[in-house]
Amino acid sequence: MISTILIADDDPVQRRLLEAMARRFGYEAETVDGGEAALARMQRAEGPAIDLLILDLVMPDLDGLGVLGRMRAERLSTPVIVQTAHGSIETVISAMRAGAFDFVVKPVGAERLQISIKNALRADALEEEIRRINRKAVGSLTFRDLVSRSEEMSRIVRLGERAAKSTIPVLIEGESGVGKELIARAIQGASDRRGKPFVTVNCGALPENLVESILFGHEKGAFTGATEKHTGKFLEANGGTLFLDEIGELPLDAQVKLLRALQEGEIDPVGAKRPARVDIRLISATNQNLIELVKAGRFREDLYYRLNVFPITVPPLRARKTDIGDLARRFAARFAAEEGKKIRGLTAEALSLLARYDWPGNVRQLENALFRAVVLADGDELTVTEFPQIAAQVDGFDVRVPPVAAQPPAPQRVEREIVRVEVRDPNMRRLIDDHGEVRKLEDLECEAIKFALAHYRGQMSEMARRLGIGRSTLYRKMKEYGIGEDGDKVVGDDAAA
Repeated sequence: MISTILIADDDPVQRRLLEAMARRFGYEAETVDGGEAALARMQRAEGPAIDLLILDLVMPDLDGLGVLGRMRAERLSTPVIVQTAHGSIETVISAMRAGAFDFVVKPVGAERLQISIKNALRADALEEEIRRINRKAVGSLTFRDLVSRSEEMSRIVRLGERAAKSTIPVLIEGESGVGKELIARAIQGASDRRGKPFVTVNCGALPENLVESILFGHEKGAFTGATEKHTGKFLEANGGTLFLDEIGELPLDAQVKLLRALQEGEIDPVGAKRPARVDIRLISATNQNLIELVKAGRFREDLYYRLNVFPITVPPLRARKTDIGDLARRFAARFAAEEGKKIRGLTAEALSLLARYDWPGNVRQLENALFRAVVLADGDELTVTEFPQIAAQVDGFDVRVPPVAAQPPAPQRVEREIVRVEVRDPNMRRLIDDHGEVRKLEDLECEAIKFALAHYRGQMSEMARRLGIGRSTLYRKMKEYGIGEDGDKVVGDDAAA
């Protein structure tokens, strides 16, 4: 999803200018005329969440420093870029101490503002990802740490918060990679077992002859190879939460013992003389239809009804595409930090590509795609070029596989067919014409000037500077190519168009 920027300024002209620049950069933008209105908008549940606040420091009702103070008191973590016409050192220090991410002086240039916005969004995504990882490690992850803007996930959050208030058994259903374990951890983090052990067991990966020992433990010498006592996953999770992933893969023999452990609150370790009491919160998960397994005789019906007391079905990523942008930004920030790359985020075209793909592997596939893109990236932003496999499967993106001419076989030489995959950016200039020949320099020069004219909205000084030529040369070449004679807007000075 495209980031939403809130602009708070009492000057209507400044609001319109900033809003136009934000939309030109590829963001959504909203405006308010005061500090109180800005706070009210950020706290409002309706509408898209605010990703960044551009805040004027001097406003009549509640000034910028007052807004920053209220945000800190109400624990609003939205990053803030403050702006003012008075850029004194004291003002900068006060704003930064109050929690502002960056500081710009009016009138701010487009390039300076764009860099500030990208840096703020990147830093915020990285901080959120680090906080989520740390809370996950200590067992205090909550539903606030889940990346979600969709109504589908809001419903899941409401169900999870209700389940967290009791010890009711929860069954989380959903496709592989949707984040079922994160939901389970959030349920524990929102419950009174917060910070207690959270033990995960993948039932599909358990060796069939060791299932009972791994789950319930064994005594020393209970069977061949049992050289020492093993406590088992149930006792490891005592006082906390036991998460049984892929519960549908659990063998029938182990299902009997699991049912008894849930009913009696005690387990029988292999070789033990007496049962052991356990106090656990059980959360199970599956990507299968358990009722169909029951009908097929592969899952016990009594255990199914014991587990399926509070079912939660997590929707696939393709059903909540508004979450893709936020997830992608967080993954990009984390992997860029891990790989030591300075990547500010994703381009609007790349976000559009990711939002149009169906993601059969769900969040796990998206995470891996972002990891690969960060490793491949050469610039400071991830573009469509870094997602060639995804672009090849989405209509509207130019992915071409040119034919390779056959070569005569040579003795003791193996010819390999080279397949080139080209992902074309809509703004990329073609160097080859329709006949496969290199285009003339004057054609490329004419096209470059036309593109610069549109991109910089006819600002001649900016065009000349970016093209690396003098203004007089630029005027001469435009006259030669007939550019500007067909109604193209040309601005003779540096004023904004």
